[in-house]
Amino acid sequence: MHSRLKRCFVIVAGVLAIALAVTPIVFAQAKTKLRFSCAFAEQDLRADAYKAFGESIKENFDFEPFWLNSLFKQGTELVALQRGNVEMVNLAPADIAKQLPAWSLMTSAYLFRDVDHLRKVFKSDVGSEFIKMAHDELGIQVIVPVYFGARNVNLKPDKEVKTPADLAGVKLRMPPGEFWQFLGESIGATPTPVAFAETYTALQTGAIDGQDNPPLNTQLMKFNEVTTQYVLTGHVIGYDVMAVSAKIWDAMTADQQAAFQAAADKAIDDYEATFIAKEQGVLDAFKAQGMKVYTPDVDAFRTHAQAKYLEKYGKDWPQGALDRINAL
Repeated sequence: MHSRLKRCFVIVAGVLAIALAVTPIVFAQAKTKLRFSCAFAEQDLRADAYKAFGESIKENFDFEPFWLNSLFKQGTELVALQRGNVEMVNLAPADIAKQLPAWSLMTSAYLFRDVDHLRKVFKSDVGSEFIKMAHDELGIQVIVPVYFGARNVNLKPDKEVKTPADLAGVKLRMPPGEFWQFLGESIGATPTPVAFAETYTALQTGAIDGQDNPPLNTQLMKFNEVTTQYVLTGHVIGYDVMAVSAKIWDAMTADQQAAFQAAADKAIDDYEATFIAKEQGVLDAFKAQGMKVYTPDVDAFRTHAQAKYLEKYGKDWPQGALDRINAL
């Protein structure tokens, strides 16, 4: 009898030991894995924002970042997200527009006046409609826009630019591709395709008259060394979107979705405050070196560009959406 009781005790103790050993593993597996893919490097300010976001949701999600397209090539992230090969991406709105033509509105010149207007649009009724469209038709949930700088015209000739007419005949470097070439045309310039790495030399030799990039990129590539003015056209408020698989999003409770959204909003708000301060610092440095930095007639540019985009792409846009965005 004593021997039987002893054997029972050993068996129970063994079962308890196994249960205790297995329990932490079960809990660990209960977390939802979020593999994250992006084009930027870990040293980028945006990486800090995503790390802060991952830290704030770590109770429920295992955030695993892959920087600098180490998981998927740039431009393939959306398909990977749709196929379930990744759960979360930093996505270019132009990639959404390739599958969903209505989203070409969200990539057009002079749609957003500044970063505050960008945020306001995405939180508005019209922004919600575009987010729902992407969810229902593409199977992705857009969480928040991620600003990365306003594109401005940076010129070598010392010629004052106030309206699109002043850019007539100006050879403005734009990346190759229909979208980029049309963007240059929409602001009145003569778009000239030149690889990014060759832009400095093209400016130096006079093969092109100017280029358009946000302040930080312009300084990083030293384009300010071979140009005389930086015109604050702000023709594109550059942004990507934080996007997650709709399958992941729909599996969350309403409270979990709200917490996820709040964590994303805070991380990106904090990042943007730092980024905007850096942008202003670069503009101040341009002025200090003697470069002309000024604002043209932005309303004239906006009117000209939006008319061009409406003519070319307006048939794909939801009726009245542009007017509603302009009115915000």
